[in-house]
Amino acid sequence: MPERLVEMLLDLWTPFMILWITLPPCVHTAPANQSPVLMSGSPLELNRLSEEQRILNRSKRGWVWNQMFVLEEFSGPEPILVGRLHTDLDPGSKKIKYILSGDGAGTIFQINDITGDIHAIKRLDREEKAEYTLTAQAVDWETNKPLEPPSEFIIKVQDINDNAPEFLNGPYHATVPEMSILGTSVTNVTATDADDPVYGNSAKLVYSILEGQPYFSIEPETAIIKTALPNMDREAKEEYLVVIQAKDMGGHSGGLSGTTTLTVTLTDVNDNPPKFAQSLYHFSVPEDVVLGTAIGRVKANDQDIGENAQSSYDIIDGDGTALFEITSDAQAQDGIIRLRKPLDFETKKSYTLKVEAANVHTDPRFSSRGPFKDTATVKIVVEDADEPPVFSSPTYLLEVHENAALNSVIGQVTARDPDITSSPIRFSIDRHTDLERQFNINADDGKITLATPLDRELSVWHNITIIATEIRNHSQISRVPVAIKVLDVNDNAPEFASEYEAFLCENGKPGQVIQTVSAMDKDDPQNGHYFLYSLLPEMVNNPNFTIKKNEVIVVLFVTLRRHKNEPLIIKDDEDVRENIIRYDDEGGGEEDTEAFDIATLQNPDGINGFLPRKDIKPDLQFMPRQGLAPVPNGVDVDEFINVRLHEADNDPTAPPYDSIQIYGYEGRGSVAGSLSSLESTTSDSDQNFDYLSDWGPRFKRLGELYSVGESDKET
Repeated sequence: MPERLVEMLLDLWTPFMILWITLPPCVHTAPANQSPVLMSGSPLELNRLSEEQRILNRSKRGWVWNQMFVLEEFSGPEPILVGRLHTDLDPGSKKIKYILSGDGAGTIFQINDITGDIHAIKRLDREEKAEYTLTAQAVDWETNKPLEPPSEFIIKVQDINDNAPEFLNGPYHATVPEMSILGTSVTNVTATDADDPVYGNSAKLVYSILEGQPYFSIEPETAIIKTALPNMDREAKEEYLVVIQAKDMGGHSGGLSGTTTLTVTLTDVNDNPPKFAQSLYHFSVPEDVVLGTAIGRVKANDQDIGENAQSSYDIIDGDGTALFEITSDAQAQDGIIRLRKPLDFETKKSYTLKVEAANVHTDPRFSSRGPFKDTATVKIVVEDADEPPVFSSPTYLLEVHENAALNSVIGQVTARDPDITSSPIRFSIDRHTDLERQFNINADDGKITLATPLDRELSVWHNITIIATEIRNHSQISRVPVAIKVLDVNDNAPEFASEYEAFLCENGKPGQVIQTVSAMDKDDPQNGHYFLYSLLPEMVNNPNFTIKKNEVIVVLFVTLRRHKNEPLIIKDDEDVRENIIRYDDEGGGEEDTEAFDIATLQNPDGINGFLPRKDIKPDLQFMPRQGLAPVPNGVDVDEFINVRLHEADNDPTAPPYDSIQIYGYEGRGSVAGSLSSLESTTSDSDQNFDYLSDWGPRFKRLGELYSVGESDKET
């Protein structure tokens, strides 16, 4: 038998032996009809009580049971004796038989039916079953009749320290912020022991750290892990492995132990400022770079991670703060320098910027570590680029009289190369804008001359496009629109408005007006037209006819010229109703043809057989064209037509002008037609009134009067 097991058995036997020796006899007294019971594991037997004692005591059952105990995990060569059953009815003549039933009877526990000894015939494990309930009975050996009622007792399995502590949830992981103070709680772990926590120290656990010192410590009884060093830096070491041990028997020698691991990760705090990788950055950029283009990137490194490493970038000083900007790239955590305004190599060739990177999120606990920002210098060099020529004006407006001589200079355009090399410029006319080739330009000095005669009465405005091309680099070209206004000269004779044919009755009276004539002139003098009328020389001496300028007519012409410039829409402050004239006189009906002219009612403006046009010429006389996009050599007819069509659609100065005509009659624009008989100039035979017969009996007579049959039509 192993020494350890012997020691444990002696520990168990000793208290029972002492118990039987020290207890007073009255504790174990029993009536005459009862027998003493052999306690579990005890080699001692109680003596029979005296007759006097039996008389004084109350009668009880013949069995007095206490719990029996058996050690777990016992594996000796022979079955282990658990206890012995005995009754005082047994005179020793071997006529009594002991019977055992219940949990494990016959399989785990076996009884000697003669002596009553109970043995455990199998190895027991308290962690599987801690106690067994059995029933004992004494019967007659020959008849098997019960000598006494059955009695129940319990056999408890005595625990030994045969189970080591276990960490059921390991391995463990925990986090703690870096730079934490000493004694900051990290986590706690728990181990379990399957041994009996009530008996002995088999399940009393004590915790300790085998690995992970001096960074962490553990409470021996509660297993709470804490930091053992202050200000642990994540940037120096981020992860720690801690080995934890749990030992039973209160941690004494000979106790069983179990271990687990705990991985502690230091979480980041913002305890480090951003730092530029270099103090000076150099970038170069062409002067013709597109606005918004990224010129370069600067980066400030931060040893922290996540949002603690986020930095914002700004330009805080320098001579290019208005031309450049810097934005933060949240993904790469760097600053992107972009162009805000155009660059000009000829004006300034380099710029110096001072940029700053600052943490977005700061922790006031670490403000004493200094400002969480850093600065760097950025030098940007502007590179020269071949730029196109630049005209002295974005548009040009020239004027020329319509009688100007051919090859006369109308005006001049100028352009220069903004580059340092200053290439010579050659000028040309975009012939897509001058298909009639009415103008020429001097290729060297940009003077525009007249190539064909001009006629203001045909076209007042001419819009052409001038092209400036660098001689050293023909790909560098610029365009500018030139508007040419043709000025009027008195080069047209007056013309009569129409062919006149006058009629005179033979009884005409002297001074009677025979015909009123008017004239027109295609020219447009500033002070207006003034015509002198006279008869032909062969008619001067004719005493029958004279011509006279009618000043009333003069007033009329003046009024018309003034009326042309007045607005055509009634102003808001005028009331149309003020222009309505009321007449209270009553006419004679349709039969009264003497009072007024019927045709006047039909169309007051059409008495003379025509409606006068009131063309409104726009006040705007010039709208320069926009420059055309570059086109290849040769004439593109389709493009030319589209361009000219677009210009005509958007040019309010181009004829035909808006014309306002007044219609004073009714019925022409209505689907139903006019209801007035004044306009019924057509004969009844041209109209069909057959539909009146479909309107019912009330209109039958009216239909007969107006309806026309086939025979009537033939007639």
